[in-house]
Amino acid sequence: MADRPLFYAVIALYTLSLVMIYSLSTFTVRYYGYGDFHFFLRQLLAIGMGIGIIYALSWLDPDRWFVPLGFVLFFVSLLAMMAMPFLPESLVKTVLGAKRWIRLGPVSLAPVEFFKVGFVFFIAWSFSRKLVQKGRLSLWQEIRILFPYLIVFAVGVVLIAIFQKDLGQVVVLAATLMVLFLMAGRSLKLFVLFLTIGFFGFVGLILIAPHRMARIRSWWSTVQDNFLSFFPDSLVAKLRVPEVSEPYQISNSLNAIYNGHWFGQGLGNGQFKLGYLSEVHTDFILAGLTEELGYVALVGVALLMLFIVFRLLQIASRLNQPAYYIYTVGVALLILFSFIVNSYGISGVTPIKGIAVPFLSYGGSQILAGSVAIGLVLMVSKKIESKG
Repeated sequence: MADRPLFYAVIALYTLSLVMIYSLSTFTVRYYGYGDFHFFLRQLLAIGMGIGIIYALSWLDPDRWFVPLGFVLFFVSLLAMMAMPFLPESLVKTVLGAKRWIRLGPVSLAPVEFFKVGFVFFIAWSFSRKLVQKGRLSLWQEIRILFPYLIVFAVGVVLIAIFQKDLGQVVVLAATLMVLFLMAGRSLKLFVLFLTIGFFGFVGLILIAPHRMARIRSWWSTVQDNFLSFFPDSLVAKLRVPEVSEPYQISNSLNAIYNGHWFGQGLGNGQFKLGYLSEVHTDFILAGLTEELGYVALVGVALLMLFIVFRLLQIASRLNQPAYYIYTVGVALLILFSFIVNSYGISGVTPIKGIAVPFLSYGGSQILAGSVAIGLVLMVSKKIESKG
């Protein structure tokens, strides 16, 4: 194994994931009439396959396999997302007006999870060829060079944010792409320009979707008092929205976290998993974990996640090849931003985005995609030995 600490940290999260999914899915299995081990066994299968993927990829020669595997991952996932709106309901079931999962027999896969990893590979491979070797350029020259990447990203935005109605994944990808621009040595002016465009694009995607506007208004009603106290009275009246009932998911999530205190109610003793948090073993797993195992466990998960990110950045800093370096940094950013978006959402700091906690939430797609991402990093990490 190329980097054992990274591998063992991921295994630790996988193990905790199995424990928490068995405990937190109690109500769901009863409500739908599943067996007690329904979600546990599915997650166990995904994790078993994921560990096998990590182990197999870590032994491959990166100079031979990194680029072919990366392109297969990128193009297959992109084509799958492009085809999903046109596939029949028997293959792609519509849930709340969106098609996000392709059903292959008893298995459902979310192509967007694999696209995120493939997109990071594509950016790393392409940047290493076209940007890293460039010297100082004017802003217009930078825009011309980066324009094709923006087109690819725009296609991803349309497929993910509009057809799949999943703005959270776009936020994670956009944040990752912005930082990678800087990592590739581009100017701060370009970063600010893209940040401005991204902000207005984000606002536009919210304005064209009534369900997002309703979610924003609901979230703002719960936090507006904290922010409006800094504004003059003339603006407060314009910015204040009528009080609405606090979103029950956020309210129950906060209560679950508060109910955990330092050491939790005990494994299996959580109350808010009993129908109060409908996605407690997926998007709200951190809230359920905190209620049962306490703030100490939550801090432990955060530290473990930060250790994985730190280890990835440490590996990247010791790689000579630009493509390997940018890819490894990109994977670290995907993990970090996903964890931040989920954490902020369940705590009410930002609106809920429906982003899974990497390596922890229930879901075979994110487990397998995360395993591919880590496996490719472990593959390229072997090139550290060739550095002088």
